[in-house]
Amino acid sequence: MISQTAEYALRAMVFLAMKEGAATGQEIAAVTLVPGGYLSKIMQQLAKAKLVHSQRGIGGGFTLARQAEEISILDIVNAVDPIKHIRSCPLDIKSHGVNLCPLHARLSTASRQVEEAFAKSTLAELINESRSPDCVSVPLTPRATDTACGDCPL
Repeated sequence: MISQTAEYALRAMVFLAMKEGAATGQEIAAVTLVPGGYLSKIMQQLAKAKLVHSQRGIGGGFTLARQAEEISILDIVNAVDPIKHIRSCPLDIKSHGVNLCPLHARLSTASRQVEEAFAKSTLAELINESRSPDCVSVPLTPRATDTACGDCPL
Protein backbone atom coordinates (compact mmCIF):
# COMPACT_ATOMS: atom_id res chain seq x y z
CA MET A 1 0.00 0.00 0.00
CA ILE A 2 2.67 2.51 1.05
CA SER A 3 6.43 2.26 0.82
CA GLN A 4 8.68 1.36 3.70
CA THR A 5 10.02 4.92 3.59
CA ALA A 6 6.50 6.28 4.16
CA GLU A 7 5.95 3.75 6.96
CA TYR A 8 9.16 4.86 8.66
CA ALA A 9 8.22 8.54 8.28
CA LEU A 10 4.82 7.84 9.86
CA ARG A 11 6.46 6.03 12.77
CA ALA A 12 8.84 8.94 13.36
CA MET A 13 6.05 11.52 13.21
CA VAL A 14 3.82 9.54 15.57
CA PHE A 15 6.71 9.26 18.01
CA LEU A 16 7.37 13.01 17.85
CA ALA A 17 3.68 13.77 18.33
CA MET A 18 3.58 11.57 21.43
CA LYS A 19 6.78 12.98 22.93
CA GLU A 20 7.06 16.14 24.95
CA GLY A 21 10.04 18.15 23.82
CA ALA A 22 12.68 17.44 21.21
CA ALA A 23 13.94 13.99 20.30
CA THR A 24 17.30 13.18 18.78
CA GLY A 25 17.59 11.14 15.63
CA GLN A 26 19.19 8.34 17.65
CA GLU A 27 16.29 8.31 20.08
CA ILE A 28 13.71 8.25 17.29
CA ALA A 29 15.59 5.46 15.49
CA ALA A 30 15.86 3.35 18.64
CA VAL A 31 12.21 3.61 19.62
CA THR A 32 10.70 3.30 16.14
CA LEU A 33 13.09 0.57 15.00
CA VAL A 34 14.13 2.56 11.92
CA PRO A 35 17.79 2.27 10.83
CA GLY A 36 19.61 5.44 11.90
CA GLY A 37 21.13 6.37 8.54
CA TYR A 38 17.84 5.86 6.74
CA LEU A 39 15.97 7.83 9.40
CA SER A 40 18.36 10.74 8.97
CA LYS A 41 17.42 11.03 5.29
CA ILE A 42 13.72 10.76 6.11
CA MET A 43 13.98 13.47 8.76
CA GLN A 44 15.69 15.75 6.23
CA GLN A 45 12.76 15.24 3.85
CA LEU A 46 10.26 15.93 6.64
CA ALA A 47 12.15 19.11 7.55
CA LYS A 48 12.23 20.23 3.91
CA ALA A 49 8.45 19.71 3.79
CA LYS A 50 8.18 21.88 6.93
CA LEU A 51 6.64 19.08 8.98
CA VAL A 52 9.45 19.01 11.57
CA HIS A 53 11.91 21.50 12.98
CA SER A 54 15.46 20.46 13.72
CA GLN A 55 17.73 22.10 16.24
CA ARG A 56 21.41 21.25 16.62
CA GLY A 57 23.33 21.26 19.85
CA ILE A 58 22.60 20.56 23.48
CA GLY A 59 18.88 20.16 24.05
CA GLY A 60 18.35 20.01 20.30
CA GLY A 61 16.68 17.44 18.16
CA PHE A 62 13.46 17.19 16.20
CA THR A 63 10.02 18.56 17.04
CA LEU A 64 6.81 18.83 15.05
CA ALA A 65 6.60 22.05 13.05
CA ARG A 66 2.80 22.21 13.48
CA GLN A 67 0.22 20.75 15.83
CA ALA A 68 -0.59 17.08 15.26
CA GLU A 69 -4.18 18.10 14.42
CA GLU A 70 -2.84 20.12 11.48
CA ILE A 71 -0.72 17.37 9.91
CA SER A 72 -2.45 14.83 7.70
CA ILE A 73 -1.18 11.36 6.96
CA LEU A 74 -1.07 12.48 3.32
CA ASP A 75 1.25 15.37 4.26
CA ILE A 76 3.70 12.88 5.73
CA VAL A 77 3.48 10.37 2.90
CA ASN A 78 3.82 13.09 0.26
CA ALA A 79 6.92 14.47 1.98
CA VAL A 80 8.86 11.23 1.54
CA ASP A 81 7.23 9.08 -1.15
CA PRO A 82 4.05 10.45 -2.76
CA ILE A 83 1.31 8.08 -3.86
CA LYS A 84 1.74 7.41 -7.55
CA HIS A 85 -1.19 7.82 -9.90
CA ILE A 86 -1.70 5.84 -13.06
CA ARG A 87 -2.25 8.30 -15.89
CA SER A 88 -1.41 6.12 -18.87
CA CYS A 89 -0.90 2.43 -19.52
CA PRO A 90 1.87 1.22 -17.16
CA LEU A 91 2.64 -1.52 -19.69
CA ASP A 92 3.26 1.10 -22.39
CA ILE A 93 0.70 -0.47 -24.71
CA LYS A 94 0.34 2.20 -27.40
CA SER A 95 -3.23 1.24 -28.33
CA HIS A 96 -4.37 2.13 -24.79
CA GLY A 97 -3.13 5.70 -25.15
CA VAL A 98 -4.45 7.66 -22.18
CA ASN A 99 -7.45 5.35 -21.81
CA LEU A 100 -6.75 2.96 -19.00
CA CYS A 101 -7.76 -0.66 -19.27
CA PRO A 102 -10.34 -1.79 -16.66
CA LEU A 103 -7.64 -3.15 -14.32
CA HIS A 104 -5.51 -0.01 -14.38
CA ALA A 105 -8.59 2.21 -14.11
CA ARG A 106 -9.56 0.39 -10.91
CA LEU A 107 -6.03 0.68 -9.55
CA SER A 108 -6.09 4.40 -10.33
CA THR A 109 -9.42 4.78 -8.52
CA ALA A 110 -8.08 2.86 -5.52
CA SER A 111 -4.99 5.08 -5.26
CA ARG A 112 -7.22 8.19 -5.36
CA GLN A 113 -9.38 6.74 -2.58
CA VAL A 114 -6.32 5.99 -0.44
CA GLU A 115 -5.07 9.51 -1.02
CA GLU A 116 -8.45 10.97 0.00
CA ALA A 117 -8.54 8.84 3.16
CA PHE A 118 -5.00 9.88 4.10
CA ALA A 119 -5.89 13.54 3.50
CA LYS A 120 -8.81 13.25 5.95
CA SER A 121 -6.75 11.48 8.66
CA THR A 122 -4.55 13.46 10.99
CA LEU A 123 -1.56 12.59 13.08
CA ALA A 124 -3.62 13.51 16.17
CA GLU A 125 -6.24 10.91 15.24
CA LEU A 126 -3.59 8.21 15.06
CA ILE A 127 -2.29 9.22 18.49
CA ASN A 128 -5.75 9.23 20.06
CA GLU A 129 -6.66 5.86 18.56
CA SER A 130 -3.36 4.34 19.70
CA ARG A 131 -4.20 5.25 23.30
CA SER A 132 -7.29 3.04 23.24
CA PRO A 133 -7.11 0.28 25.88
CA ASP A 134 -7.81 -2.20 23.08
CA CYS A 135 -4.72 -1.16 21.17
CA VAL A 136 -1.15 -2.00 21.98
CA SER A 137 1.14 -0.23 19.55
CA VAL A 138 4.58 -1.70 19.19
CA PRO A 139 7.03 -0.05 19.69
CA LEU A 140 5.60 3.42 20.24
CA THR A 141 3.54 3.23 23.40
CA PRO A 142 4.99 2.68 26.86
CA ARG A 143 2.56 -0.16 27.59
CA ALA A 144 3.66 -2.09 24.51
CA THR A 145 3.99 -5.84 24.81
CA ASP A 146 4.90 -8.50 22.32
CA THR A 147 1.53 -8.32 20.56
CA ALA A 148 -0.34 -5.64 18.68
CA CYS A 149 -4.03 -5.48 17.93
CA GLY A 150 -5.25 -5.97 14.42
CA ASP A 151 -7.39 -2.81 14.50
CA CYS A 152 -4.60 -0.50 15.63
CA PRO A 153 -3.65 2.32 13.24
CA LEU A 154 0.01 2.13 14.25
